[in-house]
Amino acid sequence: MFNLAQPIYMKTFVTLIFILYSSVNAFSQGCSDAGFCTMGAMKPDQPYNKKIQLKLRSMELSFYRGTTTTTPIIYVATADFNFSLNAKSSLQVKVPYTMVRSGNLGDNQGVSDLSLCYTRSLLNTDRFDINFSLGGKIPTNRSNQTSNKFAGEPLPMYYQTSLGTYDFITGLSLINRKWLFATGIQIPFKHINQNKFDWTDFPEYPDQEYLKKYGQANLLKRGLDVMLRIERNFRFSRFNFSTGLLPIYRITNDRITNQKGQEIKPEGARGLALSGIVTAGYNFNVRSGVKILWGHKIHQRDKNPDGLTRIMVTSITYNYRF
Repeated sequence: MFNLAQPIYMKTFVTLIFILYSSVNAFSQGCSDAGFCTMGAMKPDQPYNKKIQLKLRSMELSFYRGTTTTTPIIYVATADFNFSLNAKSSLQVKVPYTMVRSGNLGDNQGVSDLSLCYTRSLLNTDRFDINFSLGGKIPTNRSNQTSNKFAGEPLPMYYQTSLGTYDFITGLSLINRKWLFATGIQIPFKHINQNKFDWTDFPEYPDQEYLKKYGQANLLKRGLDVMLRIERNFRFSRFNFSTGLLPIYRITNDRITNQKGQEIKPEGARGLALSGIVTAGYNFNVRSGVKILWGHKIHQRDKNPDGLTRIMVTSITYNYRF
């Protein structure tokens, strides 16, 4: 029986991490939803160990790189804090910083929407845990940032650092040593989105067909999303791996305002987005570890006015528990 803590296995794991992370162009969409699939009980690859008392306070620093269906490359650095309120409850605070680079219509950056989530352990047995989460997202701007290349013209949602909505989020998970099942719902209840992007704003752009790849999003009002996470975990003393499916269904159609001032529902902006997700992690000790996550797009909605579509995505995370 080999010892996973031996340097040779640690070196092998780090090499594997490097190869996988360097191979980002081989992978496709991960969790390109509006944020709730990484909150509380809905998070992927959650820790589960009945032999070691897990620390309920943690800090995670993650770096994400995603490529859209057009030219922008999205980089997101996120600070994710979890504070224990008591033995069964914790509070999560996520602060992301988004950088949009290499876009044909300009670059952009800034603090993204803030996430707050309360999680409560409803049932804790020798065989499984059931957890419940309640939270929300707070917009940091009105999604009306403009181009630095085209005389301040409105940027599409693909380039925006905020979705421009206040969201209510809740979810439930069941987790044991081998499996994680989670479901959640995200409801935008207040829209402050003032995006004004329209194809006619760029009449001199040389490739008009390219412009039409960006969904019209004038005064966008996002629809309601539900998610289901099904994940199979493989846990060892220091290594952990998981593979699973993440279907996200937009139940209600997005709404935008056309040039005539009429509110319309873009055809194809509701329905299923399905991804396959894989994670790999290594725990240096009971307090700290590193994890990578990547995914493959299996099915995507026809239209995405909110600009959340990703072709390639991966993330690497360092976590510290205390």
